[in-house]
Amino acid sequence: MNPLSGNLFTLLTLIVAPAVLTNASSVLALSTANRFGRVVDRSRQLVEETEKARGDADLNVIRVRQVGRLRRRAGLLLRAQTCFYAALGLFVAAALVSVLGAALASGHPVAYSLAALAGFAVGASAGCSLFYGCTLLIRETRLALQSLSEETALLEARLAPAVEGGARGK
Repeated sequence: MNPLSGNLFTLLTLIVAPAVLTNASSVLALSTANRFGRVVDRSRQLVEETEKARGDADLNVIRVRQVGRLRRRAGLLLRAQTCFYAALGLFVAAALVSVLGAALASGHPVAYSLAALAGFAVGASAGCSLFYGCTLLIRETRLALQSLSEETALLEARLAPAVEGGARGK
């Protein structure tokens, strides 16, 4: 007896899991492209601001450091985007190999076993690619938070004398 024939949850999982993982890869690829666009826009803005404000050395040091961070972020995002596209293609390939394996199930036991191994290997590769892409996004987010913290600290340091002076005048 076929173990899949009596278990509807197993069949449903076999059908839905690749679709969900393919969708997840697509959404991550789309959001990563959006993040990459934001990094490009911010890089251009910082370069323009640095060109205009040559007299503010403290701020320009921070801007140059942020441009370097933005360059690293762009590299991480590009690698993550590549991982997500690879995962997307690999999940599609795994689904196709699984369909081929299902067609070979009756009458071709060796080909069926090879298709099962290939399907697992391709699916596992897709999962690893998706996981690595997510770790790259985490690293990129940490760099973004570093820049935000640096900007906030500078703003607070610059506003502190004005806030203290206003508080004393009351």
